[in-house]
Amino acid sequence: MGAPVRYWIGMWLKPSHERPFPWGTFDVNAVASLLLGIAVLTRLPQAWVQSLAAVGFCGALSAWSMAGYESAGLATMGRQVLAAGYVAASVGAGLGLAYAGSLIGRAVW
Repeated sequence: MGAPVRYWIGMWLKPSHERPFPWGTFDVNAVASLLLGIAVLTRLPQAWVQSLAAVGFCGALSAWSMAGYESAGLATMGRQVLAAGYVAASVGAGLGLAYAGSLIGRAVW
């Protein structure tokens, strides 16, 4: 389920010359990080459901390799500042949202 959602969002928010920031990849990685934080600390009676949510859905939803490819592409096109900002924002959002998700997972379940 995660891969089709990632594809749809990526196509909907596809970068262009007018809008070079790769919002689609940034958004799916941010959401996947938040959901992963929740899934890891959710106490479920069956461990396989937790693994399916964390590894299966969140792993298929995230596109960290694409973020690396896009940041290299931005740098190659002469947009080094945007590439560096994209990397910093992606890593910062990913870590912050994974932590926030872990707090939610711990508090709710």
